[in-house]
This record gives sequence, structure tokens and C-alpha cells, in this order.
Amino acid sequence: MPTVLIHVMNDDPVMGEMDALPDPKDSMIVVKNPRRKDGKDLNYLEANVSTMIWPLLRINFIEIMPSGEEEEIITSYRE
Repeated sequence: MPTVLIHVMNDDPVMGEMDALPDPKDSMIVVKNPRRKDGKDLNYLEANVSTMIWPLLRINFIEIMPSGEEEEIITSYRE
């Protein structure tokens, strides 16, 4: 389950998890455990909300956060 950072139009980014990344033909995304980037609760959600659905029309872009395995990839190396 990838952790993503969702950049919503005219709002602060929202972090959460998605079961699968959106397909080009999708019109909405489902995000589990939505929270602010710093881990705090979103002030516009009720305390017991664990899943949100957003229309893709409101999303500027989605960042996919690296998992532990991806962080071990070595990039350029100079001797």
C-alpha cells in the first residue's frame, strides 16, 4: 500500500495510503488514513474518519513516497 502526498487545489497537501495508484480512466481516488503532511489530523474531518474519496478534478498532482526498499537504490557514483 503506497504512501502518497496529494496536492489538492487551493489547500494544503494531504498524506495518506492508497490501495492502488489511480488509473488514467479513474475519476476519483480513495485515500486511507488521511492526515496533514506533519502527521496531524485534518481540521475539516470528523475524528473517526479513516477513508476519504476525492474527485481527481480537485487534485493537482500526487507524489508517491519511497518505501524502505526504494530508499536503498544507489544513484550516481563518482570515483
